[in-house]
Amino acid sequence: MFIGGAVWLVALVTMVGGFGLVCGRASAAELPPLAREFRAAWIATVANIDWPSKPGLPADVQRKELIRLLDRAVETRLNAVILQIRPAADALYASPLEPWSEYLSGTMGEPPIPAYDPLEFAVAEAHARGLELHVWFNPYRVRMTGAKGPAAATHASVALPAIVRRYGGFLWFDPGEPAAADRFLEVVRDVVSRYDVDGVHIDDYFYPYPVAEEGKPVPFPDDESHARAVAAGGLADRAAWRRDNVDRLVERLWREVKGLKPHVLVGISPFGIWRPGHPPGIKGLDQVAALNADPRRWLREGWLDYLAPQLYWRLDSEGQPYEKLLRWWVGENRLGRGVWPGNYTSRVRRESAAALTPTVWEAEEILGQVATTRAVGGAEGNIHFSMKALADDFDGVATKLAAGPYAEPAVVPAIREAFGPLPSSPMVELDGERLSFALPEGESAWLWVIRSRSGDRWQTAILPGASTDVSRADGVEEVAVSVVARDGREGPAVRLEVTGP
Repeated sequence: MFIGGAVWLVALVTMVGGFGLVCGRASAAELPPLAREFRAAWIATVANIDWPSKPGLPADVQRKELIRLLDRAVETRLNAVILQIRPAADALYASPLEPWSEYLSGTMGEPPIPAYDPLEFAVAEAHARGLELHVWFNPYRVRMTGAKGPAAATHASVALPAIVRRYGGFLWFDPGEPAAADRFLEVVRDVVSRYDVDGVHIDDYFYPYPVAEEGKPVPFPDDESHARAVAAGGLADRAAWRRDNVDRLVERLWREVKGLKPHVLVGISPFGIWRPGHPPGIKGLDQVAALNADPRRWLREGWLDYLAPQLYWRLDSEGQPYEKLLRWWVGENRLGRGVWPGNYTSRVRRESAAALTPTVWEAEEILGQVATTRAVGGAEGNIHFSMKALADDFDGVATKLAAGPYAEPAVVPAIREAFGPLPSSPMVELDGERLSFALPEGESAWLWVIRSRSGDRWQTAILPGASTDVSRADGVEEVAVSVVARDGREGPAVRLEVTGP
């Protein structure tokens, strides 16, 4: 119901703050379209890259640090974060299957003190800010070279030694051991079943990156698992067998996540080059041969919701030009999945005065990559590695993103299967200093969209679903309020004309 005649402007004063207003032009008879773009950052926990800042911090400090990262994500106008919760067969959450990570508690197998569940906390805090939270798993890595202290009795290196191999100083699950895939998928099923996550994400670590000793390549030690597979009727060609192991894990991941919760997205961020020469002129690692990973096939088969190739090179890189690679990946996207490239934002220099080198960039390089992504039809977003670069605002990159390409808020592209009814028309009330809005009893909003018009200029604000009102200001002639559901669909808007002093 419309109450009163005050002229007001939607100001984003919410319980979490930080959402901005943006302006666009449209006639009074039409609403501006809702911008859709995946804007995310990886929060890496391995080796304490992003969070927590060091192992063994008290639980309240860990929570404060995570809130700081989520608040910075909101200030930068991201709409998702990708939190690493299984860096090395361990857990940054209360797992019944794997031990607490040493990156969290300082000692593998010991919970944070006082005890709490970081993933439960992260999901609640992200959703309160209108952010999607995708959980990031490493399927095959078991232990890093820099690991501290002894492994817990429940860690795979102790509990499952028959399927673990040492290679290049690391410990790895052998992808040729069926029990390795079974363990990974059991872990994923547990998380998806128990937590209200928005996505499941794996990165570029499949078979390990090749290592050499004395100039000679070292083969991955899977002679025994391959021999057993061949004896059971498996592929004799070692390379084909290895690719098949990874393909089957990817397909099973897709099917099992969708079988549990169809709205949970499955995302993969592989190495940015499929094979050298694709497209012509591209140079670099052949991930199909070296990592036994074939992300082009996964994209063509539809075994994922989004692909985030790690395009970790400059726009003008001679052998790996950003736009050329991105256009090739988009061209392989025959089923219309999301293609949201990863960007090496952590290469941005920390200080504006720091010298630039091929591996130390200015913030404008990232802004240019975002602009290039938008110019490539079929690419609808970017993922920044990693959150630390935005949290610490390297070379002002977060500030420049928020003031430039991310000045307009956006929601995640609607690539989920629709579930449930379309959101209802909201109930809207203007009373003095506040505009209030709600859905009928029993319904909930994922996001609120507030569009306001002054003359022929529209402003759009996107607020978390827990929001209930916004503040009054001067100059608005019309407002439209709508709801975005968890599956990304926008419901009908309620439009009000505002008159009077």
